[in-house]
Amino acid sequence: METIKEIQEEIIEDFEIFDDWMQKYEFLIDLGKELPQIEEQYKIEDNLIKGCQSRVWLHAEEKNGSIVYSADSDAIMTKGIIAILLRVLSNQKSEDIINADLSFIDEIGLKEQLSATRANGLVSMIKKIKLFALALGKR
Repeated sequence: METIKEIQEEIIEDFEIFDDWMQKYEFLIDLGKELPQIEEQYKIEDNLIKGCQSRVWLHAEEKNGSIVYSADSDAIMTKGIIAILLRVLSNQKSEDIINADLSFIDEIGLKEQLSATRANGLVSMIKKIKLFALALGKR
């Protein structure tokens, strides 16, 4: 199993291929299209991430000692952002998720490319992902 750090390094390498942010946005959108679909039954108010401009649902469950996430969004760019976060954090142990240093976000320059509301949404997504890991890790 790849570590969070290894996956982040892969993502940084993936983004280094592209020369400009238009190509990086297209790559993010493609990642969003590959996002493991959340089941309809989990598209409920409790799974909506507060603080996001668009609607983002996040579901988590514990499987064999790892936390597995699924998500969806009604905005294509937001879907790409949550997809990249889940690529790093899904299928990891709860304590690794909670303690993850998500430095790749700054290294690929994502945060500075986002509007203030989208950047707040990114922070809200990370917070919700870590809260789920905390809750499920204590079971």
